[in-house]
Amino acid sequence: MPAPRIVIVTPAPPGSRAGNRHTALRWARLLRGLGAKVAIRDDWQSGNEDLMIALHARKSRPAMLAWRARHGQRPLVLALTGTDLYHDIRVDPAARASLDLASRLVVLQAAALDELTPAQRALCHVIHQSVAPGKAVMPRPEVKHSRRFRFCILGHLRHEKDPFRAALALQCLPRRTGIEVVQAGAALTAPMEEEARRLMRVEPRYRWVGELPHWRAMNLLRGSHAMIISSRLEGGAHVVSEAIAAGVPVLASDIPGNCGLLGSDYPAYFPVEDEAALAELMRLTIEAPEFYSALADSLKSRRPLTDPQLEIEAWRSLLAELLPAHFKS
Repeated sequence: MPAPRIVIVTPAPPGSRAGNRHTALRWARLLRGLGAKVAIRDDWQSGNEDLMIALHARKSRPAMLAWRARHGQRPLVLALTGTDLYHDIRVDPAARASLDLASRLVVLQAAALDELTPAQRALCHVIHQSVAPGKAVMPRPEVKHSRRFRFCILGHLRHEKDPFRAALALQCLPRRTGIEVVQAGAALTAPMEEEARRLMRVEPRYRWVGELPHWRAMNLLRGSHAMIISSRLEGGAHVVSEAIAAGVPVLASDIPGNCGLLGSDYPAYFPVEDEAALAELMRLTIEAPEFYSALADSLKSRRPLTDPQLEIEAWRSLLAELLPAHFKS
């Protein structure tokens, strides 16, 4: 039997730094490992694939409509992004209607199910993004507290990430020299770059290092005492899964995308856009060894979610429902 043909549609074009592009590339590698032929497109108007996987309910809607017009009831999987879940489907009728075009839905963490109707939840698969084994993401040796305590931030500088909240939090902390906040990620607009450079001038404990290759970003993660993710919204950030896999404690904004990955009882959430609350968590992380140990212990219970085999089997199960002639359940 010929290999099944799958097209992944993402609004992020080739070369894009967007997370949706990285997700599409990851899934393409995984699906090829399951025996499929996979193409990635930033639009779709024609083709004879067996299945479409679309990322982004609003931006991929034209491709989804074209698929339904051309291929009727051939299976279509819609993977819901953070923007879909926590903005677009709440305010945009067309984005909401895109969910009705899908044969199945995919979300990246279980809290996302709360945004869906019962009928939509029945069609939805929760597929956690895994972390490939290797030196860069192995559980690190214990990082000893020393005179320098490093927090890292990994992610491109854009509004949804609230990227400078940690730099602002530093200004709520005493002027001890041993704290360091290192931020890695491309500035996607000129004003973001200008603000990063301004903050470095006024806050010597903050350092923006720009975009790094993935292996260097992982080295920064493993060499840090903790990671900060201050996003306003997330569908389920892969960098959080990487921190869990590496055993690096996370200080996270209290949003569903973070809570769905770290767990509802994780002890280090802070309200969105609240630098004072973040500063207090930073202080506890530095000064209270029992708090730091509690964060590390909480991550250990979540680490199985990052197992690549779990993600592989989740996709195999979904594909077995939609293309049973090609995939065994």
